[in-house]
Parts: sequence; structure tokens; C-alpha cells
Amino acid sequence: MSQLTTPRSTGTTARHSTAPNDRTSAGATGPTGPDQRRSVAPAAGSSRRRAHFLTSRRGAWIVLAIALAISAIVLGPLRAVEAPPRGDSVPAAAESAVAAQVGQGFPGSDVAPVLVVLDRGGDVLGQQDLDAAAAMGTALAAVTGHEVSPVLPSQDGAAAMLSVPITLGADNSATAEVVEQVRAVVAQHTVPGLSAQVTGGPAFGADIASSFDGADITLLLVTIGIVAVLLIGTYRSPVLFLVPLVVVGLADQVATVLTRWLGTTFDLQFDGGIISVLVFGAGTNYALLLISRYREELRTHEDHRAALASAWRGAVPAVVASNITVVLALLTLALATLPGTRGLGIASAAGLLVALIAAVLVLPAALAVCGRRVFWPFVPRAGQPDPQETGVWSRVARVVVGRPTQVVVGAVLLLGILASGLLGTQVGLTQTQKFRVASESSAGLEVLAEHYPAGEAAPLQVYARPAVASQVATELDTVDGIVRVQPTQTDAWSRFTVIGEAAPGTPAAEQLVRDVRGAVDEQDEPVTERSVLVGGANAQDLDAAAAADRDFLVVAPLVLLVALAVLVVLLRSLLAPVLLLVVNVISSAAAIGAGAWLGRVLFGFPALDVMVPLLAFLFLVALGIDYTIFLVHRARHEAVAHGTREGMVRAVAHTGAVITSAGIVLAGVFAALGVLPLVTLGQLGLIVGVGVLLDTLLVRAVLVPAIFALVGERIWWPSAPGTDAAVDLPRT
Repeated sequence: MSQLTTPRSTGTTARHSTAPNDRTSAGATGPTGPDQRRSVAPAAGSSRRRAHFLTSRRGAWIVLAIALAISAIVLGPLRAVEAPPRGDSVPAAAESAVAAQVGQGFPGSDVAPVLVVLDRGGDVLGQQDLDAAAAMGTALAAVTGHEVSPVLPSQDGAAAMLSVPITLGADNSATAEVVEQVRAVVAQHTVPGLSAQVTGGPAFGADIASSFDGADITLLLVTIGIVAVLLIGTYRSPVLFLVPLVVVGLADQVATVLTRWLGTTFDLQFDGGIISVLVFGAGTNYALLLISRYREELRTHEDHRAALASAWRGAVPAVVASNITVVLALLTLALATLPGTRGLGIASAAGLLVALIAAVLVLPAALAVCGRRVFWPFVPRAGQPDPQETGVWSRVARVVVGRPTQVVVGAVLLLGILASGLLGTQVGLTQTQKFRVASESSAGLEVLAEHYPAGEAAPLQVYARPAVASQVATELDTVDGIVRVQPTQTDAWSRFTVIGEAAPGTPAAEQLVRDVRGAVDEQDEPVTERSVLVGGANAQDLDAAAAADRDFLVVAPLVLLVALAVLVVLLRSLLAPVLLLVVNVISSAAAIGAGAWLGRVLFGFPALDVMVPLLAFLFLVALGIDYTIFLVHRARHEAVAHGTREGMVRAVAHTGAVITSAGIVLAGVFAALGVLPLVTLGQLGLIVGVGVLLDTLLVRAVLVPAIFALVGERIWWPSAPGTDAAVDLPRT
């Protein structure tokens, strides 16, 4: 999310100067001389023609007309495409997934029980309560078409339970309708003073689906509100903010429909809320950078179209480089095994490409049509001095480079303290912990755990071939923590429903899965060839955690390699990219640690969801590299005429305000994920929001300039500024 950082003097007189920071004069006696200029001239000429067309009177209207036509095509026929399901929790090759496929072969595989738990807040239930529960069971059987279990009182007499088989829908949303029917019948037959709650696996899935009803609209409205407020504060204009907001909002709608189509066509599973946040965040950042450069150019051009064309040529190449960096980082998620993670990477990459197109083509055309007055009431005029040269960021940079050792030590110590928040952080949420808001299924599970074996809500399913079924039954008797085992048999497989003592999703429940697998599994055989398989909700949780660990170990190094490669190509240096990447990793660890600590202290999150560490690390590294590109590439070009220390000061002076604005907008947009009902998304929004602010206010503004001042000219090893004109972006 960055703009071109070629050196340029400010003010009208500088445009006609041959000062040392003019690359044409500086390069006349070296490798950046006439030969090099001839080698990049065709690209620069092509860039000028594209910029002229986009900003011309006729070209701007043509671009807007084409954009509206394409949007109408996408938002028309494809609007009816349904969003893909929220995703399988485990890879298809996981043991629990294979076990679930085996379970589909049993009669009634489309039927699963929900549990109705009745209590009086700890008081012993009377006969009237038990009679009401029995009548409730009769009524439920008539509605569901399945036989309901007899009333099962708890040993302490303070609770009763009904097991109610229901026919599952095609997805959680369809199942939610059946669960609502069950709850309606339960409410009709509950006597005064008796509490009755529906819980169990299907009820949890139904509550998750229902909790998202209207959530996407809420997220969109909150995101638009946050972006609007921050843009108004940034531009100090009641008019200008509308232009990027409308353009990015349209891009978000196109990206939403397009990614839905991709998800349906290629069987991708992802959460659309994250896509929307990325498109809004990235698109707004691109707009901030382009408009910032446009405002700068308006101080040196009488014609607003010429100023916009110059800004476009300056900003777009680096914006494209930044976008490609994030897109490539997201595409590394295609190697993940968790379906939701893999689908999110591909869909997010597609969404960011839509945001890029909107920012570099549609936004300039809209600005060209609006003209200079869109900045009202603070309209930049030709000849005005550039306030950035002596502004607050210039003063901050001079203080930092004047005391680089102290600044580096202090900043690294602060990041280390924040990273210590990782100590004691647990990964993995139970079913009751995954909801940000209360749900009936969670409350029912808590009551169930007080009076019954908590494993009733999520039994293990052990499948065995007939030849080993008797041996498996014997081995299950030796496992601690099992309350009872219920066998079922078909011709191909025997199924043992194993009820444990531990509550679903807890460490004890996961340990029971390990113990059962250790006793009956053939873990040295490929999963598809095993004669014994262990599945169920707790087994899926364990397999999901293992897949998340594997994905982090595979994807995280690839993300770092992508970032390193982009920086090496962009800076033509080896030392600077390595140092910047180390800083980025430390900053990401600090953000995750600080976010995890804040989650525990402020919001009571007991642990991070298994998907959060990888996604947070990827977003923090990729977005951090975005801002690095913006700052350091500008610093390299400024260093040609002013040296590394002064070049960094000038780079911070020119980029500090826009990086800060972009970071605050991006952090605010990610914070909007907190309105969604799942703790997973709230945690991701909190960690990335904290990380972006940390990266913007501390790392880019303080730590990176101090490192460059401390290392000096050697930072560009093995090259040096001014000796490799081939990497320069087109000049304005």
C-alpha cells in the first residue's frame, strides 16, 4: 500500500532546477546516465500515455462508464450466487474426516440427536417436572418424526434430559430451521419455573448459522462508518472522502459477488467478512496514498489533470508492487490443509486484485471528473510551500537519527515486552468459548456438564472392521475417562459410540481422543487403509489443531520468503531486506503477544482459536511489508542526493502522515470484525489492528529510521543508491 518514492524537490522553482537530487543530472557521469535513461524511456512514455488517458476529459468519463458497466454485469447475474458454507473444520484426509465418511454408510446417517436439558437452578425436580418432560418428548416425536428417548433424570435428581433425533439439513442454516421447531415445542411444554435448553452438536451448528443472520450487513455498515469518519479526519473535507468511499464500496460489492462465485465454482470455503475487511482496508489505503500524492502535485501544477497524471505515474507502480506482495503472500495459503484457511487465501487474493483495479483506474478517473475543488475547504494551490519539509514527522525523524542506538535499544525492548504476552497463551477454544455472544446451546452444555457426563453432548465415534470389532470393544474397556460404549453394527463396519467424562473441546477431551487412538488405532497405516478409525467432534478439534500447526510451519516461512524476495528486487540490496524482515517478524510477534494479552484481560478470551496465529502472522507480515515498501523505497531514492541518514529523514517527512493515516484506517477496519459473533474473528481483528498501529507508529516511524541511521551507507550492500537506475520506478 504505497506510492512511488522517487526523489523530488518541492515548490515551483525546484521543477526547473538541476539540483543534485535530479536523477538526470546525477546520473550523467555514471551508470545512471544517458544510456540508462534510454533503457527506461519507453516504459515511462507508456506510463505517461496511460496517465493522460485516465485523467483527460474524455478518457475519465470512458473509464467510469466501463467500470459501471462491468460492475452492473457482475452485480446483476452473479448477485444471486449464494455464499459458500463457512467450511469444514478439518482436512479431507484427516482421520476424523475419513471416519465421518464411513459414518455416512450407516442407516440414519442423516439423523443426529439434540439434547433437551431441564433443570430448576439446582433444586431437585418434582414429579410434575418429569411428567412435563415426558409430554414434551411425545410432542417432539410428533414434530421430528423420530422416536425420542425416555426422560433421563440425573443422579442428583436436579436435572432431566431428553435425546431428540432430528433429520439434518443440507447445511447448518437448514438444520437451524429444524432446531427452531424443536425449541418452539420445548417452550410450549415447559412448566413455570422449569428451565429447558436445547444443546448438542446440531444445536451448536444451528446457533452459529443463526448468529450470522444480518451480521454481514452490520459489518458492512460499521466498516463504512469507520472509514468515513477516518477519511473525513484525514482529508478535513466534507466532500473529498465521498469519492474514495464510493469507489472502494463499489469494489467491495463486486469483490463479494466475485468471491462467492469463485467459492461456489471451485469449492472454496472462507469467511466473507474477512474478504470485505481486506478490500475496504487495502482499497482505502491505496486511495490515501494516491490522493496524498495528488495533493502534493497540485502545489506544483496549475492544471489539476496534469497534477493527477503526475501523481498517478508516481504512485501507481509502487501501489501495484505492494498489492502484488500481499496477493502473493495470501496465495501461499493455497498450500494450507485446513479448508477454511486455504479458501480464504485464494478468495482474499481475488478481492485485493479488485481493490487494486478500483484504486488505480476508477479512482483517478473519478478524481479527474471532480477537479481541484473536491479538496474544499482546504484546496491546494500551485506555488504553495510543501508543509511536509518542516512538519512534525521531519522533526521526529531528526530526533530518531540523532540518537539511533538509544532508539533501537528502546524500541526492541518495548517490542520484546509486548511479545512476552505470548507466554502462557493457549491455542484452541472449546465449543462454548467460540461464541462472542451467549447462545442457548452453550448455556445448555454448561447445565449438562453440571449433572451428567459432559461428553454426552459430543461422543466419540469409533469405527472398526468386523474382523477387529471384538478386539476394539475389549480395548475400549481399558481406556480411562470413558463412561459407556454403545455398539452399532453393519455389514462393512461396526460403530462404537463412546461417551466420555470430559466436556467437549477441553484438553481432557482431546487427551481422551489420544488415549482411544493409542489403544485401538493403527497409526502406522495410511488413514484410508486403517481397519479402525476414531472420529467425532472432539477428534475433529484435535485434527484441526494438528493441521493448523502443520500449516503454520509450511506457510509462515513461505510468507517470509515472498516478503524477502520483493524487498531484494525493489531495493537491490541484501542487508536491508534481511534487517527489515527481522524487524517485521519481531513486530508481528509483539502484535500477537499484545493482542493475546489484551484479549485475555479486556475480553476474557481464554485461548486463541487454532486459525488465528497463522492468519494474524500472514496479515501482519504482508501489510507490514506494504508500509516498508512505501518508506524504504522513498528513502533509497532520497539517499541518492542526500545520503542515507538525511534521505531517511526526508522519506519519513514525506511519508509519515500518509502511512499513519493509512495505518489508522486499516486498524479501524480490522477492528470492525469485532461486531461479528465468533470469537475467532474478533481475535483476528484485535491482533491485526494492534499490529498495524504498532507497525505504523513505532516500527516505520522510529525503529526502521534508527536502524538505517545506525548502519549508514552499508545498509544498501552490496549495491549503493544511484548505481542501479534500472530498478527506478517511472519519474514524474
